[in-house]
Amino acid sequence: MNQAIRSSWMAAVAMFALIFGAISYVQVIGADDLNANPWNQRAVLASFCNERGSIIVAGKPVVESVPGTESCAFQRKYNQPELYAGITGYFSKFFGSSGLEQSMGETLAGNSDQLFLDRMSQMFLGKEPKGASVELTLDPALQQLAMDLIPEGQRGSIVVTNPKTGAILAMASKPTYDPNLIATHDKTTADANYAQLLEIPGINLNQSVSGPTGNLLSPGSVFKLIDTAAALNSGKYNKDSELPNPSSLPLPGSSASLPNYAGGNCNVRETASFAFALEQSCNTPFASIALDLGQDAIREQAQKFGFGQDFGNQLNLPSATSVFPEDLDQAQLAQSSVGQRDVKATPLQINTMTAAIANGGVQMKPNLVEAVRAPDLRVINEPKPETLRTSTTQPIANQITEWMTSAVDNGIARGAAVPGVKVAGKTGTAELGDSGLNNSWFTGFAPANDPQVAVTIVMESVDVLTGAQLTSPNAKKIFEAVLNK
Repeated sequence: MNQAIRSSWMAAVAMFALIFGAISYVQVIGADDLNANPWNQRAVLASFCNERGSIIVAGKPVVESVPGTESCAFQRKYNQPELYAGITGYFSKFFGSSGLEQSMGETLAGNSDQLFLDRMSQMFLGKEPKGASVELTLDPALQQLAMDLIPEGQRGSIVVTNPKTGAILAMASKPTYDPNLIATHDKTTADANYAQLLEIPGINLNQSVSGPTGNLLSPGSVFKLIDTAAALNSGKYNKDSELPNPSSLPLPGSSASLPNYAGGNCNVRETASFAFALEQSCNTPFASIALDLGQDAIREQAQKFGFGQDFGNQLNLPSATSVFPEDLDQAQLAQSSVGQRDVKATPLQINTMTAAIANGGVQMKPNLVEAVRAPDLRVINEPKPETLRTSTTQPIANQITEWMTSAVDNGIARGAAVPGVKVAGKTGTAELGDSGLNNSWFTGFAPANDPQVAVTIVMESVDVLTGAQLTSPNAKKIFEAVLNK
């Protein structure tokens, strides 16, 4: 009798081990091959018809799976779609996926390694798999404000972060779109809607932290913050240095010259302090610094602020990589030192550079994900603030902060001033050939003595007056929104 019981027990254990092993193989070892098999239509249907996890902002889903039609049990739904499309991206049966829907697709679908036990549990209970939810760091009020501050028909981007933690509070860009139009499971409708979206001027359906057009942009004079850090770090310059400030600087080896802005106050002085040069955003002092230090010193400082790094890897979003070019001659170096020529940057890059100055020279990893929750709501991932690098020393960061504060108090960034609060800021105007149009920038943080928020704004292809109206004053509105909470 005991032998029979033992035999039955061992057979049961063996059967259980065989079943568990088969399931484990299907779920883990053989999953990729099976999913890639063109004959496996079940994998395709599961990918698009099962209940994906939600993408959540401030406790409310901005993307969720809702009951679908007879052809599909669940349908992807985007709430406030235009507000978040540049971050969430889309999930389409016919056009694939983009944004967080793509980069966190395994997590949202419930296929990540962290959810293995959840899949096992659901399978044994005879339930369909569910994906994990992703909670974002975004502040919905700030996200809405940032989007509202970009006029309809205007290409532009706004990035708002906490410089001490790297958390992204808002990241908005236009033009935007409605992902619901291509999330439909009706192919004819999806095709027609996709074609219509592609006709929107400047649209990029795979938009990212590169901005609405997906292009890298000339940063203009906001790059002078890098020149300043390089100068102070070299030991050849200090806070009391007087810089050459001719109205126009002949470019070595060229018949061209680099002028100061004709409409500003730069030309009232033949030499300039760092404070005055940044207040008035004079070109020639910073070009002179670059020619003195050499391209390697400027490039190395740019890299310390993140140029050359793909920030998309940090954010789970696609991102272009900001560039300070190689092998420059002297004329090219002078032009590059003021953020023109082939120097290119993303709005996020300029924001992380600014946030590093705000944070005493320490650049934090930009972060968009606050938490990832399993279907039973337990937290399976909760990113903590993480240091990326030391961009400059604290004394240098403090000195640059003082000069940026003066640029808002006394200079051309005064539109960002907030009554009763010290604001640090820097403007930039990057000329677009001979068109008379520019990319207009503002980047800064507040309060200057205890930074809570860093704001970067760029408006593409605008005239000087429009750029001035849409950058510094809009930064003021964002500073006030954060600080008045």
